[in-house]
Amino acid sequence: MVKQAKAQSASKSGGDNFTRWLVIGMVVLVVSTGAIFSVVSQKSKANESFASLDGFKVGAAITATVDPANGSGITINTGAVKTIDLWEDPQCPVCNTFEQTNGQYIDDLVRSKKANVVYHVVSFIGDESVSAANAAYCAADEGHYLDFHKAMYLVQPSLENSGFYTTENLVKIGKYAGLTSQSFKDCVTKVSKLDLVKTAYDSMTTYKVQGTPTVFFNGKLWERKNSGFVLDEFTAAFEAS
Repeated sequence: MVKQAKAQSASKSGGDNFTRWLVIGMVVLVVSTGAIFSVVSQKSKANESFASLDGFKVGAAITATVDPANGSGITINTGAVKTIDLWEDPQCPVCNTFEQTNGQYIDDLVRSKKANVVYHVVSFIGDESVSAANAAYCAADEGHYLDFHKAMYLVQPSLENSGFYTTENLVKIGKYAGLTSQSFKDCVTKVSKLDLVKTAYDSMTTYKVQGTPTVFFNGKLWERKNSGFVLDEFTAAFEAS
């Protein structure tokens, strides 16, 4: 009887081990399948995002400088009578809404040299904001900040820190925006502008900027009257500044 009990116990133990390993194998399979599905899904979403850049028109190159005295802002048309300081985070969804409403108007002001526009590219949302801000500074070096800025918002994912703003995707955005040089690719890949990105972020405290987008007209904070963004309100505020 004792021997029989031991045999039954061993048999049960073996059965338990088999079941255990079967369950572990199933879990590994499910996790692996999920990981593969996630990667494929991310690539699919990325492709869908880039479809919005088909036919993207690149504008003429415009010289931009970085102003250390103004929080390392990317500055275009220094010396113009009117100045717009615009604070944005590349991942900020409200900044994207602002861009879709007022971006073309600001672009026209820059290209017609009617305003000195200072873009403060900050990065408080996360690491992807840092990478995207770095790429923005790289684009400014090569005269296509406006194009990169516009393209970056067109492909902005709906979720923050989704894994979209990778080095590969930022370089790809640059290609759509006319940035095909090795120097741009190296700048993005090596994160060469990290010091400027940090300075821009740190300057939020200096200028008491608590969120994005934030706009100053000639040094005065713009406090919009509407809960959303209205182009007529923005243009009126600029004209009155």
